[in-house]
Amino acid sequence: MKKLKLEELGRVSAEEFKNTAKLPVVVLLDNIRSLHNVGSIFRVADAFRLERIVLTGITGIPPHREIHKTALGSTETVAWEYRENAAIAAEELKAAGYRLVIVEQTNESKRLDEVQFAPGEKWCLVFGNEVNGVSESVVDKADLAIEIPQEGTKHSLNVSVCAGIICWELFRQVR
Repeated sequence: MKKLKLEELGRVSAEEFKNTAKLPVVVLLDNIRSLHNVGSIFRVADAFRLERIVLTGITGIPPHREIHKTALGSTETVAWEYRENAAIAAEELKAAGYRLVIVEQTNESKRLDEVQFAPGEKWCLVFGNEVNGVSESVVDKADLAIEIPQEGTKHSLNVSVCAGIICWELFRQVR
């Protein structure tokens, strides 16, 4: 089997990536505990050319070896910023025209397979703490709550797995 070179796979360099058009999607991480989850979400943001990540609260920030372990260099390609307060960051993103979408199981959540992401709109996807979920102060500001339909016994997925699924679906619909 012929081994393909990076260029043959259609991948861009880190420098080219920084200069490519991004999807108008911001991922807001609300108090994510696991540095491995943070790194994995950076990889998701790189994979789908998302605009940036906003890290808030106790969420770890690069550079950190545990983030790097799963990010595999994507902290160098994906734009990011740290904000202490998730609710204030969410409010500012809404004021900038982003639709605030929390990924959370609530009594008003819509199933991911029932959600239509309109091309041309700006989206902020909020992923919450692995134990406590999205902060109530952010939930109160949400335009939409979505959840991934599940049929197993746990009815929960790792936050980085959720980010991958949600971001893929948004990417699939709007690219």
